[in-house]
Amino acid sequence: MSTSTVCTDELMPMTEIQIQQVRDFVGTLDSKSQTYWDMVGIGDELSRDLHITPELVILYADAVEDYNPWYEGWRMNTWKIEGESPFGPAIVPPLLVSHFVLSVQFDHTKPFAIGSIHTFHDSEIIEPIPVGATVRITTRAIDKFVKRERRYVRHEVHVTDVADGRLYLRETRDILSL
Repeated sequence: MSTSTVCTDELMPMTEIQIQQVRDFVGTLDSKSQTYWDMVGIGDELSRDLHITPELVILYADAVEDYNPWYEGWRMNTWKIEGESPFGPAIVPPLLVSHFVLSVQFDHTKPFAIGSIHTFHDSEIIEPIPVGATVRITTRAIDKFVKRERRYVRHEVHVTDVADGRLYLRETRDILSL
């Protein structure tokens, strides 16, 4: 084996291209990445739309083991059906959309923020989301503060229906930034 060959262990065999990609990525962490505190300003707002398909509901409900017939907007060999809940058609598990908020809070057009931890979460469910709806998840940085010598960024989150603007969910979230 030559001295220029990079060895990887048996648990994670990598090609030369993969090794170089990892080295390039790690190298950019020091040069391009910032902390979340540095990347976000008060008033910064980001949003994305999410179409909530029966498949997405099934995957989420299965992952969190929440098997409620209210969420069933599908049936074997029929697939999409209206479903049934006390609110009319099938509804989305209440915190499914909350799971996607972090993917909106972090601006995917910028290098990944290093050293951030989700530390506080307060959700208010206004009304159930019907399966099949398209929602807009909007996050706005509303405060930056220091507590016990640690830096936090607070976000306000609104989840609305793209078609009619109806508010489904409101949240407040804190991100601790190293």
